[in-house]
Amino acid sequence: MTTRTMDTAQELAAFLRSRREGLDPGRLGLPSHRRARRTPGLRREEVAELAGVSTDYVVRLEQGRGLRPSAEVLAALARALRLDASERDYLFDLAERRRPGTTGAPAASAAPSLARLVDDLSPLPAMLLNHRYDMLAWNPEMARLLPDFEAVPPARRNAMWLCLLHPAMRGFYADREQVLRDGIAHLRAAWAAHPGDRELSRLIAEFVTQDEDFARLWSEREVSVNGRGRKLLRHPVAGAITVDFEVLLPLQDPGLRILIYRAADEESHASLDRLCAR
Repeated sequence: MTTRTMDTAQELAAFLRSRREGLDPGRLGLPSHRRARRTPGLRREEVAELAGVSTDYVVRLEQGRGLRPSAEVLAALARALRLDASERDYLFDLAERRRPGTTGAPAASAAPSLARLVDDLSPLPAMLLNHRYDMLAWNPEMARLLPDFEAVPPARRNAMWLCLLHPAMRGFYADREQVLRDGIAHLRAAWAAHPGDRELSRLIAEFVTQDEDFARLWSEREVSVNGRGRKLLRHPVAGAITVDFEVLLPLQDPGLRILIYRAADEESHASLDRLCAR
């Protein structure tokens, strides 16, 4: 993978193929008498029928032949392929048909008010991220929670880079696979929303070439972003800590996000208190 910006036509083609091949014809109520299937998922003609377009049009889309489908056709394809809201947005971004105002320009730095807000969230660990997962601001509790964070060069203070390539955090997440899936889904959605962001393309290229897990999960083209949930952390000093996380999007800076951790149980609360009091 090169560091050039994305080829949206080829990615649109690959995304449509992956979603078509992932559908179960039986669950969609398609007739069982049709000829035997040699490949998984729906056939192109079945997608065309469900979307109300020609089979030739679906073929050309899946061949990446530079078509610019209308918003109406994209909506029909999204319904035919049973896309969820995140996948639908991704499809519209790839076709450059996203609704105006839903994707802001990349933020170069943290707004001072947001940086102060992150600090004011203490004692809850919190940080401010941009669409690339660059860490723009964090409070002392988050810095203490992330192993060996102070030793990370400023240019490497990126949440995905820490998870993938920072040795001190290799075993930090008990369910590293799910954490990577969530992070990669966000990066892929951001990649489509900001196709001209060369720094994001460079980061993704670095991750693909340097981490086998990232390369494997990136190829699956998941884009459904999880904004809340639970993580089990394995801190080298404090031990096991279970946190609930919440992601908040500032109304005036939708390209940014505030990540907040809260202890999920009394034992984790006590462990966080001891860690952050050091």
